Amino acid sequence: MFDPSTKRVFALPPGCDFPAALVAGLQARLALQPADAIARVTLYVNTNRMKARIISLFAQSGASFLPKLRLITELGADPRLNLPKPASTLRRQLELTTLISALLKAEPNLAPRAATFDLAVSLTQLLDEMQGEGVSPHALAQLDVSQHAAHWERAQAFLQIIAPIYAQDNGPEARGRAAVAQLAALWQNTPPQDPIILAGSTGSRRATAELMQAITALPQGAVVLPGYDFDLPNHVWQQMDDALTSEDHPQYRFRKLMDRLNIAPDDITPWHSTAPSARAPLISLSLRPAPVTDQWLRDGPSLGDLHIAAQDMTLIEAPSMRSEALAIALVLRKAAQDGVKAALITPDRTLSRQVTAALDRFGIIPDDSAGRPLALSAAGRFLRHMAEIRCETLTVDRLITVLKHPLTGSGAARGAHLLLTRELELHLRRYGPAFPTHDDVLHWAKTQSLAQAAEWAQSLAPLFNAKTGTGPMALAEHIQTHRALAEAVAGQGSGALWQGEAGEKALQLMTTFATEASAMGESPLDVQDYRHMFDSLIHREDLREASIAHPDILIWGTIEARVQGCDLVILGGLNDAIWPKLPTPDPWLNRKMRKDAGLLLPDRQIGLSAHDYQQAICAPKVVLTRALRSSESETVPSRWLNRLINLMQGLPNQNGDLALQKMRARGQNWLSLAALIDQPLATHRQDENLKPSPRPAPQPPIAARPKELALTALEQLIINPYHIYARNILRLRPLPPLRAQADARDRGIVIHKILEKFIKSQPEKESRAAAKTRLLALANSVLQQEIPFPMTRALWLARITRTADAFLAKNSHFEGTSLAIETQGRLHIAELDFTVFGTPDRIDLLPDGTLHLIDYKTGAAPKDAEQKTHKKQLLFAALMAKEGGFGDIGSENVALISYVSLGSKIDVVQTRLSPDRLKQEWNDLTGLIAAYQQPQTGYTARRADFETRLQRDYDHLSRYGEWQTSDPAYAIWLGADEDKP
Repeated sequence: MFDPSTKRVFALPPGCDFPAALVAGLQARLALQPADAIARVTLYVNTNRMKARIISLFAQSGASFLPKLRLITELGADPRLNLPKPASTLRRQLELTTLISALLKAEPNLAPRAATFDLAVSLTQLLDEMQGEGVSPHALAQLDVSQHAAHWERAQAFLQIIAPIYAQDNGPEARGRAAVAQLAALWQNTPPQDPIILAGSTGSRRATAELMQAITALPQGAVVLPGYDFDLPNHVWQQMDDALTSEDHPQYRFRKLMDRLNIAPDDITPWHSTAPSARAPLISLSLRPAPVTDQWLRDGPSLGDLHIAAQDMTLIEAPSMRSEALAIALVLRKAAQDGVKAALITPDRTLSRQVTAALDRFGIIPDDSAGRPLALSAAGRFLRHMAEIRCETLTVDRLITVLKHPLTGSGAARGAHLLLTRELELHLRRYGPAFPTHDDVLHWAKTQSLAQAAEWAQSLAPLFNAKTGTGPMALAEHIQTHRALAEAVAGQGSGALWQGEAGEKALQLMTTFATEASAMGESPLDVQDYRHMFDSLIHREDLREASIAHPDILIWGTIEARVQGCDLVILGGLNDAIWPKLPTPDPWLNRKMRKDAGLLLPDRQIGLSAHDYQQAICAPKVVLTRALRSSESETVPSRWLNRLINLMQGLPNQNGDLALQKMRARGQNWLSLAALIDQPLATHRQDENLKPSPRPAPQPPIAARPKELALTALEQLIINPYHIYARNILRLRPLPPLRAQADARDRGIVIHKILEKFIKSQPEKESRAAAKTRLLALANSVLQQEIPFPMTRALWLARITRTADAFLAKNSHFEGTSLAIETQGRLHIAELDFTVFGTPDRIDLLPDGTLHLIDYKTGAAPKDAEQKTHKKQLLFAALMAKEGGFGDIGSENVALISYVSLGSKIDVVQTRLSPDRLKQEWNDLTGLIAAYQQPQTGYTARRADFETRLQRDYDHLSRYGEWQTSDPAYAIWLGADEDKP
């Protein structure tokens, strides 16, 4: 098949369908051979997907034998080799976790304890890399760290703990190198005469490079390289001799392989006569190493007319990530409609999930090679919730989140479970407590009419007891407790927890985790550390679910894209930190230390990503997409896209700038379609549903209108009558938030209770110091009773302490004697048949026999101008007192009202009341009530709004935002037609 005297290193150019060209070249070479000649060929490939594609291509070409297909990653399974059983990766990580945990106890500043397992994973990867590259711990110990930070010295000392593991460990890299060494020795002793071909690998790993070297030494051994740049000049190949400056170039791995195989660029020949991409020279020039990009000026004119290279390229520069995903979905939808095989290639899993969601509206399910994270599946989220509630206090939102999960109570009584969950949620939102206990739920269940309520409430005991007995314990005990809790909460017989592909994958994870837990022995592990370990572990697992995916709409990661082919390729997320992805921070060795030790540089990942980009962008048709902004800030374009744009803009004589404009114009067409997709369709008829709602002013019948209102509600009747309509007529109550938290309303209630107790218990002739001590003691007691949040209690007590002296000083200036504290009064206005009621904070009797009304405000005290317009609570309370609305106090004139602000500073706003002022306020009160007893008066939304930026409870109901406060009110009669005013 091959001439033994040749080098037998072949390649295929970027942009070609690598498996198809590989099979075509193999069939062409064996065309004149017997039919069974193909069966004697051994073909090594690097992924299962490529293996399956090769089998499919042979099947499509008719009946024939298949070559012996082998995976490079499964060399150790060869029965001719004497290799020990492979070590479990998880077990190795857990063993290293124990060592790192001991390190962090001795060096707590080195890293947070939550990162222990992540550090173990990183150290396992370093150990694999050392074994794969043949770097011993002795080489790390010899590194000169005198010029580096002390952190690297500590890390270097710690790395010595892996010295005994290095020699004994049987990780995948060590086993792979051992397999290659034994296979090479076997071939050297008895060289196989049949063809052996390794295809699709760049040889970036040392074990793979050694396998390539062994194969090319065979009489009929050959290597087929993917994405080899035949357009790269020899002088550029020669300059790529330093990893520090060239590692990030897409072709650097081939230069390194040439050195190992002792061949020159001209020794690498095409495997098959595949037509090169018209844009390959343009892409090759744009990717020249940074030190020689000045060659653009010299070599750019030789590219010819760039209209030809760019005619099948589209550039989408979307304003946001969402619009980018929509545009990509539309491109894929068009491809599906036209029967074109199309693939989205992106390392950004968030973008791929957004595109999948956007395609769902068209009924298209893409074939996603990566699947989705197990942690985001129903079973994964459920297990994460169970790990969380073992170490966090059970709040209302955590409890309801778990109860509403589709796997909670997933047995026969799921309907009753959902009904009771809804009722419990409403109860806890309205009445609390913020931290419910099992006794609270059992007590609530007794008030329910549903027969299953008591049994259901009792079944929730594992949730409330999850945090008890969670002290330090062995990892195996943590796993057992975690799993038992999950199965108990899931329902009888573990419900549907372990069912389906996600459930089976989760069960496999938990079983493997329990099996390997012995690697940590009986070392006690804190429950928080277990939670972080489990989260890290489950987030590293991917779930591939069987689905009826569209055969021609694909989503690939960069690994699959290296050896696949498509008619249309979309390179998504072409922004820096995505293309290329930023190297993972290395906590053990910096870049120079890696270079000195002989390990791989972080730039290697950038170079591999650049190679993926070069192969993909040379596809027959390509769409380049990026978002100009992320969710937080402006983005930076990928360095490779930036180079391409700069190169084209710098070649106007080759029509580069015009070609780029057309690329952007084609992209703008897709963005315009994406912008239209969410807009309502314009119709010839004026659909009322598409018009913005007017500013409402509902006019309910007089019989439905309230007959009494609180003083605080009268303020709403002035500024936002719609609030009274929704609350007092429709009887709608805002639902408190799911996550209870102390707000301004709670602070006001607490402050009023503190002052009520302080004033009621005030002894005669109390000193200022004693008053302060009593005030702070009462504040601490009330806060402990009313506020369940420790941090809020501490913060509010500190504020009270800071302003206590100022409050006592202001309070001492009040001359009257306290008559009533938090006493409710009522006033019936006979001529209007209407009642107002309210509760002033304090009523004092002044020396002249008049009254002084005092109201404490946790916010700003209303000024006189606000009191004249809408802040009338105390003014109307003064009218109530004048008319004898406070019972035993009798009918007395009110001479003074005071608002006391208890904010960051103590402020008092006093207003003296004259008979004329009281008469005016009486007219205002009766006039306001009388106006709303007229049927033509509507409850206008935000009628006299003095704080337009303030969000109000019923804004969503009034459709505020579709109208403005300057719009006229739209009256809506809600009574019978014959009574319409």
